[in-house]
Amino acid sequence: MNVSEIVYMYVFHRRALGQRFRSEESILKSFCKAVGDGPISIVDKQAILSFLNGNGPITLFWEKKHRVLCGLYRFAQARNLIEGSPLPRTIPKPTAPAFVPYIYSREELKRLLDAVPAACSGRTAIEKEVLRTLIVFLYGTGLRIGEALRLTLSEVDLKQACLHVRGTKFFKSRLVPMGKDLTGLLTDYVLKRHGLQATFAEVPLFCFSNGSPLSQSAVRSAFRRLRSHAAVMRDGGPRRQPRIHDLRHTAAVHRLISWYRSGKDLQDLLPKLATYLGHGDLSSTQHYLTLTPELLKEASLRFEHYAIGETS
Repeated sequence: MNVSEIVYMYVFHRRALGQRFRSEESILKSFCKAVGDGPISIVDKQAILSFLNGNGPITLFWEKKHRVLCGLYRFAQARNLIEGSPLPRTIPKPTAPAFVPYIYSREELKRLLDAVPAACSGRTAIEKEVLRTLIVFLYGTGLRIGEALRLTLSEVDLKQACLHVRGTKFFKSRLVPMGKDLTGLLTDYVLKRHGLQATFAEVPLFCFSNGSPLSQSAVRSAFRRLRSHAAVMRDGGPRRQPRIHDLRHTAAVHRLISWYRSGKDLQDLLPKLATYLGHGDLSSTQHYLTLTPELLKEASLRFEHYAIGETS
């Protein structure tokens, strides 16, 4: 059986089990392209190793590709399509440091918004009012980019200042409340952008000029231009630059800093933040709380006040 055929069967199998399997499918398609669409039984170790190694330094993505291919080859072996797995049994240590999410400062967020007109000038796929509202929306709600782009007008309750987010990463739906300022901005956007179309429930909230929903690839491309115009960057090369997904990390960190400064009970609020972000447990939320100097300062002050209170 050819590689593409067994990949199709495997993806269908995993989705029948209730998994999205989107990023894994992308990896498997890249694997097909890299090794050719011949019989899976003749794909040799060197071709697989070349695919795993890629062209750059070894990162944690190597391990993810290896894990996905392990599943594919177990699936093929269970159906007697291959006699054994040619995958390497040892996983090399990454030669590149792990990616650290970028936490935008408030000044950088302002620069991004100010640069929207320049980033959307000329022949760009996304109009400036759409991109600007999307940036504010992602920061204000902490939604994943895929969740935001799948929203339709029927899932945006402006009267109740609430979003109904369906079909999330973990196949759960959740209600996401919005603040007064964000609700006002979104209300103006919907009226100006959609007008009479706002009465049609399945109209996408964020869309191209022809009414079709924005694609993630177009948004990421527009954000790279925006980031360049705003001069928001860091060392480490193009693969380590700030991403639009980091607005979600930034929203979580800024919220935590705000709670520290207002003396809130973090033990009570952190589980609520996890629910708000759509996480199943606190460990997932901890991944979003990148330790910035500002956050470290507030945590240190909180501990200092606690220690003084204990010893007085």
